[in-house]
Amino acid sequence: HYYKICFSPSNCHDFFFFLFLKKIQCFFQSENELTSREFLSVFTSGGLAPSLGIINSTYTGIFHFNLTLFSDRVYWLIDIPRENITKNTDIAAVEEWLVRITLQHGLNIYNTEGTLLDRVREPILQWKLGTMMTRNNISKVYPHVVDLKVTKCPCANDVALLGFIMDSTLDGVYIGLSFSGFWNYNDTTWYNLTDMIYSQVGEEHTELSVVDMVLANHFLVILTSLGLFISGDLRYPSSSVLLVDYIKGKLWYNERCFANRERFEVDYITITFERNRTLSEASSCFYSKEPFLEWLPCLPSISKRMKSIPSTVITFLIDQEQSSGIYLFQNQKNTTASVRIFRNNRPRLRQKFPLFSFPSSFSSPVGMVFHPRSHFLYAYGNQVWLSVDGGNTFELLADFHDDIIKNVYHSFYTSDITFVSQSGKVYSTKAGLGRYTEIGSISDQIFTLYYDHMGFIHKLTPDHFEASGSFGAFGNSKGIFGQAPDMGFETALAPQHITLNEMIFFAYVPENEPQGSIYTKKFNEIHFGKVIRSRKTGTAYIREILYHDTPKGFLSSVIAEMIDPFGIEAVHESSCLSSSLSINQAGNFFYKLSLQLQSKYNNTSLMAGKNEKLSFGKNLISQDNCLLRYWGRTSTYEFGVDTIQPVAVTLNNLHLLGFFQGSTSLAFIVWGASTECFVTTIVPTLKSSCSYLKSMHHIPSEFIPLEDWNSGVHMDSQGFNMIKVLPVNYRPPSNMGIAIPLTDNFYHADPSQPIPRNLFHKSKKSGKFKQCANASTREECNCTNNQKFSYAVGFSDCREKVPRFKFPVTQYPISLKIYNEDGYIPVETPYLVTVAEVNNRENWKLKQSVPENVKKLKDYLGLILHAPVYNPLGLNLSVKGSELFHFRVSVVPGVTFCNLVEEFQIYVDEAPLPFPGHTLIAVAAAVVLGGLIFIAFMFQIHNSHPYQQLSKTDSVNLGVSAT
Repeated sequence: HYYKICFSPSNCHDFFFFLFLKKIQCFFQSENELTSREFLSVFTSGGLAPSLGIINSTYTGIFHFNLTLFSDRVYWLIDIPRENITKNTDIAAVEEWLVRITLQHGLNIYNTEGTLLDRVREPILQWKLGTMMTRNNISKVYPHVVDLKVTKCPCANDVALLGFIMDSTLDGVYIGLSFSGFWNYNDTTWYNLTDMIYSQVGEEHTELSVVDMVLANHFLVILTSLGLFISGDLRYPSSSVLLVDYIKGKLWYNERCFANRERFEVDYITITFERNRTLSEASSCFYSKEPFLEWLPCLPSISKRMKSIPSTVITFLIDQEQSSGIYLFQNQKNTTASVRIFRNNRPRLRQKFPLFSFPSSFSSPVGMVFHPRSHFLYAYGNQVWLSVDGGNTFELLADFHDDIIKNVYHSFYTSDITFVSQSGKVYSTKAGLGRYTEIGSISDQIFTLYYDHMGFIHKLTPDHFEASGSFGAFGNSKGIFGQAPDMGFETALAPQHITLNEMIFFAYVPENEPQGSIYTKKFNEIHFGKVIRSRKTGTAYIREILYHDTPKGFLSSVIAEMIDPFGIEAVHESSCLSSSLSINQAGNFFYKLSLQLQSKYNNTSLMAGKNEKLSFGKNLISQDNCLLRYWGRTSTYEFGVDTIQPVAVTLNNLHLLGFFQGSTSLAFIVWGASTECFVTTIVPTLKSSCSYLKSMHHIPSEFIPLEDWNSGVHMDSQGFNMIKVLPVNYRPPSNMGIAIPLTDNFYHADPSQPIPRNLFHKSKKSGKFKQCANASTREECNCTNNQKFSYAVGFSDCREKVPRFKFPVTQYPISLKIYNEDGYIPVETPYLVTVAEVNNRENWKLKQSVPENVKKLKDYLGLILHAPVYNPLGLNLSVKGSELFHFRVSVVPGVTFCNLVEEFQIYVDEAPLPFPGHTLIAVAAAVVLGGLIFIAFMFQIHNSHPYQQLSKTDSVNLGVSAT
């Protein structure tokens, strides 16, 4: 994966890192090579060299560059084999790694960050999208593009797709694929999917174009003007697509990463349509879960006797954390949010929370979206509302009045959220914060925004990409949006002291101000958390916004904490200071205040022990400084957040506190932090499930070193070799005999060699290659060393050598241990187990001891599982058969979230002949011996001596010959 590395903001250079066995170079860039070599010599002589950390949610690895330098080298060097980072090669949704490089691990000097992508496993990179296009061919499409759609991989945000929305003059589906975050236009691979889609719908249709796209964890869903196209499972490379006949609409997706996927984790996608005369309320919204073959109405069926106001479904989202479906409705009267229980893949009529009604000012809702991997829910349109409790309540975040937010963009890594309005203005906030800011505008007619994995925002247009600044300016998003606007407004402010350090500023609204523009003379949500500055001197931090009807002409105010005192004007600077205020008693309990004006300007007095007077023209309001100083995580389960502001914590799925399987996001929010802070929200994910490091292992009765396994020889005390090299294409015997194997499992497979024991019809029908499927030689099976020594039946093709025992095997101890991140524990009650022979062989039995307090549980589970259940403590195995036995031990369900399964193999050699071999030999020997005895007896009865007669005959013959 390509990224930039900077050891200082002014010294940046290209740096390449591949997830293969490659040499990684790290160096300082300076004016010339001599200076770079001097830099390296200074640091190396001091024992300093860079270290590289690779991190994701479940893995951390530190790699150190070589300290030794050669005379002609101007860089540090390190070799990292792929196996040192990951051994998995299967196609799956995997997290993109964060790469942190520092000059010396622990010193945190010259830090820089980047990303590392596993291109071998990333699903969409193995998929054939369509016909590849050259830069010249794609450039011919630019004049016909009217809009853009971008979607990114939930686990690796640097992998993204860009689709062109075409006008009516050119048909086609054109998609660009990037695995480097759209940093370089030339690194984007363009595909033409037009022919593929026309092959599904027929070429008689016209005006084909992309409408919307979603790249989920394992599927790509493309909504076109002619229908909805769904890829097959991206983990199994193919080029086929499926067609669902839906008209133009919009796709909604709750972005969540399913790396190390659990069985309860599944993607949902919703499609909504604009209501018209041909679409009913129920047919304007559908949803589906992967593999997205069955699409169901978003609204549950309602009895005809139940009355309801017709509403349009703007958005429907599945909240898997709280098992609910969240609707955003709009009708002629108002906009509402509804949360219903979602069970068995269906929304119920029963409301989970009371209906939430937005005020009438939220008149143009556009959509609703969860921030990625979190529970922060945003409803947006001409206003933006935030819910942190799953749609039960919403708080107003921003009011744009006549302007409407059309698109929302998110970064999980930095918690940034960017809103783009239809007028081109760009606003920014942080996930969970109750404040926002305006950061600029975009004048391009055709564009879209995109956050890469590191949180850099990019502006994408049909013919070029523009990033938010250099890598050195990390987190700077203002470069592509122009100069930050002034958030002040044209009116007079009336300041008053509340205390020595607190002030209140009233915003004046003239009596003749038109009703439609009153909001331009008021403080609003965008000013929360900003700093107000006097043109002369003085600054104050706004920490609360108030709305009121009195005093007359002042409809809003802010309470501010004074940072720097405000200056006092002199008489020659403001003639209003010549005015006087007199206080006269007007009764026992009343006083009359008289202000004698000497100026045409309106004024207010500071009445908190001072005698100054101030007046303001246009206010200067700017961003405040970052309020978050430090945060850290000390371990997997302990979080430390050190701020100078209060921290709020939200936990969404309280069911996880019990014995339920699932996941939830846990949010730490610094409410008082500024949107300028790099970190304001921490959103770890908690899973109530099996630990990734938890597994069960069988402990062999005899330890065999690795070198003996490689050589195939390990002698016991009696000179018996305890390693058996299996024949090629070996299959264990069946209950019908050694020569009639019936199992589908091959061992030591080689497709180029003949299959032994394959004479009978039943044997010919059994036996299937797994690892060697579609291979013609053993080398093409690509068996790794780990697979060759694996006991798993899935890798039986690769298994060459197994443990060997002499017949009979009696009282073999089945010793099991459960390993996790804290060490290991022996498998004992309540971890009851079932034992099975994977090749359905018999001639084996188990011996166990069952305490009285376990017997009832054991019998109960046996009835439910329809299989014998054993107490693992003291469990012994006896085998009376011969050759290979392959056992699988499984922990019964219900005692752990893990699917704890272990397999082991025993090859029994030097066994006696199987039945009826011994019997047949004994019978044959008895018959032969009995026959000999009977013949001898008959000769004895008849006084016949054949041996004497034979000897006489021989003597006569000899005499004749002599004569």
